[in-house]
Amino acid sequence: MKSFYPPERTLMGPGPSDVNPRVLAAMARPTIGHLDPEFVRMMDEVKQLLQYAFCTSNEMTLAVSAPGSAGMECCFVNLVEPGDKVVVAQNGVFGGRMKENVERAGGTAVMVEHTWGAPVDPGRVEEALKANPDAKIVAFVHAETSTGALSDAKTLVKLAHDHGCLVIVDAVTSLAGVELRVDEWGIDAIYSGTQKCLSAPPGLSPVSFAPSALDKIKARKTKVQSWFLDLQLVMAYWGGETKRAYHHTAPINTLYGLHEALVVLEEEGLEKSWTRHAHNHAALREGFEAMGLNFVVEAKSRLPQLNAVSVPDGVDEAAVRSRLLNEFNLEIGAGLGAMAGKIWRVGLMGHASNTTNVLFCLGAMDAVLGAMNAPIRPGAAVGRAREYYRAK
Repeated sequence: MKSFYPPERTLMGPGPSDVNPRVLAAMARPTIGHLDPEFVRMMDEVKQLLQYAFCTSNEMTLAVSAPGSAGMECCFVNLVEPGDKVVVAQNGVFGGRMKENVERAGGTAVMVEHTWGAPVDPGRVEEALKANPDAKIVAFVHAETSTGALSDAKTLVKLAHDHGCLVIVDAVTSLAGVELRVDEWGIDAIYSGTQKCLSAPPGLSPVSFAPSALDKIKARKTKVQSWFLDLQLVMAYWGGETKRAYHHTAPINTLYGLHEALVVLEEEGLEKSWTRHAHNHAALREGFEAMGLNFVVEAKSRLPQLNAVSVPDGVDEAAVRSRLLNEFNLEIGAGLGAMAGKIWRVGLMGHASNTTNVLFCLGAMDAVLGAMNAPIRPGAAVGRAREYYRAK
């Protein structure tokens, strides 16, 4: 056995995204103890920076020491008690995972199924709420990573509150990539991941809980089924003015990386980050459409950081991804679930959302599809994207 040296890739799939070199450098700094006063000081800064990223003043804002899926589970196991009815809007893979979490916590999931690639329909959610007046929670995915669809979180949260429900929001792909305002929109509980638009490695899950969610947690009649994710235990380590209570050994160097990623975000400015993602998406769209490729999601509901593109007729989508990886060191994503084999998912997330990557991806796709005699317009994509950038 020898030391492992990974190949240098350009990551333009659904995540992880390219990690900012500043973040990698931060993770190489000396490891200190997880209760060291300097580490605790840094944890406080991470909390403040996450509040900035989420646009919230929620005291219960922290990074769960596990990937985004654990942030999802943290929200559900703390807020769902046995017998609770939860309306889950599903328009892709990750809404299905919400259903699993509801049921494993002993709740009943009322599913509002949507066509994959479409945003969540507030009208259909309202119908479900009227039919289930005893529902306690509404859950939905803000930015559905499996399809590239963006739902209207502000409207959905208001609708849920009008029917007396709390809201759990999946923001794994939306945080720092599109507008997201936790306090202004009234989101009760939200979770995300570090490996998307924050451009840090996988392994941490930012979460935030409003006072409304904490009230429900404090009123629980049963124990939280997960000891590791019990918020009242975790927060004793993360927060408060008093001495921190040991809960677990935090992933110290990974938190260094998240801290640096959030510093980078603050330096750029949150709204400027949203604008940059939209700008580069528009250039990629111009190039793909000039090539003859079609987007799955309608323009008004399309995620700028996750582009779902239909595979042309007669093209082996897996062979295209393989050639991009082997010949160009470029990773794009395949479709999941009902969209497997039908789409590519091209990410423009965080550090990877830049002009160089847009032009590189378009050029590589043009070369591979052209060599496979795919039904495209060869040679058109890069030039069209360049025209867009010059005009803007």
